Amino acid sequence: MFRGIVRGAVLVALTALAGACGSTPTTVAPTPIVITESYSGTLIPASAGTFTFTTLTGGAVIGTVQTLGPDSSKTVGFSLGTYSAGVCTVILDNAAATQGFTFTAATSSIGTYCVRIYDNGSTTADNIPYTFTIAVAHPQ
Repeated sequence: MFRGIVRGAVLVALTALAGACGSTPTTVAPTPIVITESYSGTLIPASAGTFTFTTLTGGAVIGTVQTLGPDSSKTVGFSLGTYSAGVCTVILDNAAATQGFTFTAATSSIGTYCVRIYDNGSTTADNIPYTFTIAVAHPQ
């Protein structure tokens, strides 16, 4: 009888141990909060505008030339990069971006980044100022 009780206790212990080995705790990463910042200004011939934003975590960054006028078919330069000590170091660049152009990139860490819009010569020929709006969606 004693052997039967011991066998039963051992069997229950092994069953519990086997059940514990099969399950591992799952960790659910929090979904990053994405914010969109808009920048607008005037691009005069042969000029540029640089705007900075900060991320508190890694994730997707989407920069878009939303509006460009008075002639939305003109091209401008549009860059995305890292910002440090007052300098925008370009990582991605499109020297012929049109209204609606989008950059999609990823940040791996906390940091300060930048978008830059510049006259690539296309708007200089018109010799008039161009207005623009840029939107940047990024993790907060």
